[in-house]
Amino acid sequence: MTNADSPFEYISSAKLPTRFGQFTIHGFVEVATDQEHVALSYGEWQDDEVVPIRIHSECLTGDALFSTRCDCGFQLEKALQNIVEHGKGVILYLRQEGRGIGLLNKIRAYHLQDNGMDTVEANEHLGFDADLRDYRICRFMLDHLHIHKVQLMTNNPRKIKALTDLGIEVVGRTPIDHGITDDNKGYIRTKTQKLGHEFDPHLLK
Repeated sequence: MTNADSPFEYISSAKLPTRFGQFTIHGFVEVATDQEHVALSYGEWQDDEVVPIRIHSECLTGDALFSTRCDCGFQLEKALQNIVEHGKGVILYLRQEGRGIGLLNKIRAYHLQDNGMDTVEANEHLGFDADLRDYRICRFMLDHLHIHKVQLMTNNPRKIKALTDLGIEVVGRTPIDHGITDDNKGYIRTKTQKLGHEFDPHLLK
């Protein structure tokens, strides 16, 4: 739990066995909206240690339905593997589907992409910014887990800036160029060209 003045609240934790290893799942909520988020932690660390983490925004289609039109599910799986291999780490799993526009609007955006728009054009055509995600709860989650220095698994420099702006020390970035398919190369090229994501260009040929 937390104090009444905080916009976020810790709910509870429990063991979460997975095919990668045994994690602990921690539940959090945004008080004003009742939006739920979770963190998956593995291993132990001291307060001053650098801990590998990934901030992963929910993607039902990729994470749970195995879609290959994005790289989200592949990246989540790779991040879980990396953490277990490292012996410690955390996934901050934020319920911000479709870069913050929600599942049904994401399906509408997919329809527009099926008819020629790219992912940024589709979101903007629906009246949204290209990326509406909010990372403020990450500081609360990391504080709860006693993490102050991180090695961030990401291809998105905006996540580095978001954590830095929140007072989290980002010691380094681990690329996660994983899950590039013929179905999602165009999507990834758009993220690279319009949203500043960093991918090995040889993988996108």
